[in-house]
Amino acid sequence: MSEVKIFGLGGLGEIGKNMYCVEYEDEIIIIDCGVKFPETEMFGIDLVIPDVSYLIENQHKIKAMVLTHGHEDHIGAIPYVLKQIQTTIYGGRLTLGLVKAKLEEHRMQNDVKMVPVFEDTILSFENLSVSFFRTNHSIPDSFGIAIETPEGTVVHTGDFKFDLTPVGRPTEFGKIARIGKNGVLALMSDSTNSERPGFTMSERTVGDSIMDVVSKARGRIILATFASNVHRLQQVVDAAVADDRKIAVIGRSMEKAFMIGQELGYIQMPEGCQIDIKNIDNYSDNKVLIICTGSQGEPMAALTRIASGSHRSVQIYPDDTVIISASPIPGNTVNVSRIIDKLYRAGANVVQNTAFDIHASGHGSSEELRLMLSFLRPTYFIPIHGEYRMLKQHGRLAEQVGVESDNIFIIDNGDVVSCTRESGRVTSKVTAGIVLIDGSGIGDVGNIVLRDRKHLAEDGLMVVVVSIDMKQFKLLTGPDIVSRGFVYVRGSESLIQEATALVKQKLLEALDRKVREWSELKSQINQVLKPFIFEKTGRNPMILTIVMEV
Repeated sequence: MSEVKIFGLGGLGEIGKNMYCVEYEDEIIIIDCGVKFPETEMFGIDLVIPDVSYLIENQHKIKAMVLTHGHEDHIGAIPYVLKQIQTTIYGGRLTLGLVKAKLEEHRMQNDVKMVPVFEDTILSFENLSVSFFRTNHSIPDSFGIAIETPEGTVVHTGDFKFDLTPVGRPTEFGKIARIGKNGVLALMSDSTNSERPGFTMSERTVGDSIMDVVSKARGRIILATFASNVHRLQQVVDAAVADDRKIAVIGRSMEKAFMIGQELGYIQMPEGCQIDIKNIDNYSDNKVLIICTGSQGEPMAALTRIASGSHRSVQIYPDDTVIISASPIPGNTVNVSRIIDKLYRAGANVVQNTAFDIHASGHGSSEELRLMLSFLRPTYFIPIHGEYRMLKQHGRLAEQVGVESDNIFIIDNGDVVSCTRESGRVTSKVTAGIVLIDGSGIGDVGNIVLRDRKHLAEDGLMVVVVSIDMKQFKLLTGPDIVSRGFVYVRGSESLIQEATALVKQKLLEALDRKVREWSELKSQINQVLKPFIFEKTGRNPMILTIVMEV
């Protein structure tokens, strides 16, 4: 009897990098393929993506990659991963529009087959079939996924909340209940807001609040939000039209979201409502609304540059109202606070979510998670998409609605849950690390390089240069010591002179002993220089020795 294997290559015990797999015999369905943004100690790293070694080894089993929605933490790794594996991508229209834009940046648009799906789409393979149900999230075309296997149905909720007054199309409550009635073998469910009590606020409430703030603003309005939150963008457009304001859009991702959203009919505005950012000074201040990126305090985003006065087209005027329609992602709070401080210094009136309902999470709170569990009544439950404490809390919620504690699996990336109708357990582990993207390089920066970067950032660098005649074992020039990021040389001349004398003495001793291996000479220099520098300064710079043989 074959078992259904369920595992994550990312998204377990972390926010971001979502990638999950369902495997049965010779078939693997991949769900999502996201990125994570680097942690502070990952110097110079742009993105973190899942390690797909297991999928490369099992390429022949991969039947499809299905996407729940178009957020970066669910689609951002696709261009990098599809350079390593081949498969067809299935997703909603907006999701595929965003993926297509990514693939075009990587010149891969002709290499990948993409097929749009709808709520009634069914993908059939030899043993597995995949169907979809609509959910509400902070981006249109969000789907939950049901995978039929010979042992039962495996459901992945995608990111969801139960919004009873949504801006877009409603959640398919009836379909979710039917799936639950027919029996669910295993459920993977979004845990992001598992620690938050009650229900998540409706997106329509946000629209009303934005309308209210826009109508009361005297000068220009600058609104920052997530580019992917297309329903929010439509509500901002509606508020601008109601207040007779022209709309200007800045930020590459925001411009792209507006273009794709308008093409697919998700963003609708009257003819002539949108103007070029260069033309905003042609209109009086109370007739302009600027939509921009940078709600997370990203260093190069439009709002950051506006706040610091370095944006080409937009400067802050005293009567400007800046609306930040987003809450900081964990880790970004300091950056966001810094931007808000700069905006206040420049004279703007800043409107945040703390005082007004101008942002609603796209993730369900604890009552909605309980409701999803009650609808689907799974035999086995795997909380996903969250840090460990969130997964743990989601497990507790599942127990409260009747899932047996032995059937709740709080797992790490790579852990494989194998289940049949009769049993479920963690059986093995697949490779599931991280791959670092530095510029255009994929995975060429590893732990050793990161360790060196950390070392250089913390303690700096010393370079020792010597020229030696190896035939006569004579020191010709040097040693010359150069330092970068360690101490200011002109202010530490005596330290450098002492270090130079020590290194010279050690080198002469080595040459007297007829030492000719470079590695041995370098080692001798390190042995004497490291302890001396540490004793004098309490620092431990990286020491590079260059021995030139003449």
